[in-house]
Amino acid sequence: MMRLTIIEERQTVSFVAPPHALKAITACCAAGAATVVEILAALQHYDAGLARQLRDQLAIFREHNTPEDTRWIDQRLAEQPDYEPLFGVLSEPSRRASLEPARLGLVIFNVPARRIVQIQNSYANLERSDRGRVRRNGKPVPTYYSYTLPDEWSIVP
Repeated sequence: MMRLTIIEERQTVSFVAPPHALKAITACCAAGAATVVEILAALQHYDAGLARQLRDQLAIFREHNTPEDTRWIDQRLAEQPDYEPLFGVLSEPSRRASLEPARLGLVIFNVPARRIVQIQNSYANLERSDRGRVRRNGKPVPTYYSYTLPDEWSIVP
């Protein structure tokens, strides 16, 4: 599992996902998705089950948290430091958790800056142009997608 953190203009979210999500979310960014909602909508084409799971987790998070009241997420992070479901970065504890690698690492997608930062990536180096397998019901199928990041995007390191 790998922690992925997505920074956009209005919000930052973080979650732990299977490592194939790294290429899928990169493909979403390459296709022009600029917000968390747009990324999750585009992710539907590559892994509908993961997209649905993340949308559900975002809805649950929003039911229990506001920028003014972060007690719910702060309590979960205190009880379970390796918390995996999607959460918004609204407080210092959630900011720290969003920067903690999972077993295979941590990658940050800074959408406004058009930068993907591989803080720690023990899975596979992310390429500017690549392909991945489409997943149905959590399983890879013999269908591939490809992506090429536009020139204004950078991958660090």
